[in-house]
Amino acid sequence: MTEIFNKKSQTIKRRILRNNMTRPELLLWTKLKNKQMDGYRFRRQFSIGRYVADFYCPELKLVIEIDGPNHNTKENIEYDRERDLFMHSLDINIIRISNSQILDNIDEAIVIIKTKIPFPLTKGEG
Repeated sequence: MTEIFNKKSQTIKRRILRNNMTRPELLLWTKLKNKQMDGYRFRRQFSIGRYVADFYCPELKLVIEIDGPNHNTKENIEYDRERDLFMHSLDINIIRISNSQILDNIDEAIVIIKTKIPFPLTKGEG
């Protein structure tokens, strides 16, 4: 079976990315870590195929990408499009949030994320 998630060949790359997170990534991570998002566990710098997602929740099949100004170049727009198509082929949803959205109003960014998260089940449901 082909290895898709957290390939061993990308361990060093993921570690470097985790140790060099941007300020917007760090700010969002403080809101996602330790199951703060309705009890769901998010992983940071998680590889999916040949790509590394900024944040991924396996239970929700949800990727959160923080996009800086470099995502507006022609090459990166095409790269992001191919990446999104690949992730969608695995039934993974993607939320893209800009650096400025997080820096200007992190609470609004959290609301955007929460629109993709189902309400947690209460005891007796499910």
